[in-house]
Amino acid sequence: MAHSPDSGRIGRHPGWPATLGRLRVPGGLVGVRPVRLRDGGAWAAIRSRDERHLAPWEPDTPGLWAQRNTVAEWPARWGALRSLGRRGLGLPFAITVDDEFAGQVMVGNVVRDPLWSAYVGYWVGSHAVMGGVTTAAVALVLDHCFGPVGLHRVEATVRPENVASRRVLEKLGFREEGLFRRYLNVDGAWRDHLCYALTIEELEVGLVERLIRDGRAQRP
Repeated sequence: MAHSPDSGRIGRHPGWPATLGRLRVPGGLVGVRPVRLRDGGAWAAIRSRDERHLAPWEPDTPGLWAQRNTVAEWPARWGALRSLGRRGLGLPFAITVDDEFAGQVMVGNVVRDPLWSAYVGYWVGSHAVMGGVTTAAVALVLDHCFGPVGLHRVEATVRPENVASRRVLEKLGFREEGLFRRYLNVDGAWRDHLCYALTIEELEVGLVERLIRDGRAQRP
């Protein structure tokens, strides 16, 4: 893959909204598309059900989990995400499995010239943790970041105890770069996080193509 940053892109967002296609993996038909206002019901249902699955890895915010993850909370969240996308500061995507909402991938803190970098974060409901769903979704997003969006580097931070999330990053070729001490307030305390990163020079082929080549995914 090759990339030459275009200074003409500064100040606008070439990569959102966008629908990134689909991949078939053992866990189902995985798609990535922009978050929608009508995702609220499915978003609230998954997150209300999956507090034990999700809360240990997400930054603490004021209020009880049940209060923060109701259908009524989604319109404001969706509006904030859409604003980030329109302003070129983030790429907020929904993960779908067999065309049903299953989670999110967020590319945030998008910085253009001179860094051309961002971070990626993701979550899926407990029903979609197996079968390569998250890996396929993040691969679709990263190929988009290193392609049309024009980024050079993408980072991810994860608690050392989050083995499943670390496995996703390692399968996609991320490097572990170091440990951030007491980095985020998660699950009631300031937690250490590992920093992972990937740059475009490390990609001989696109991440989707590598998953297909390795037999982990197929095009539908």
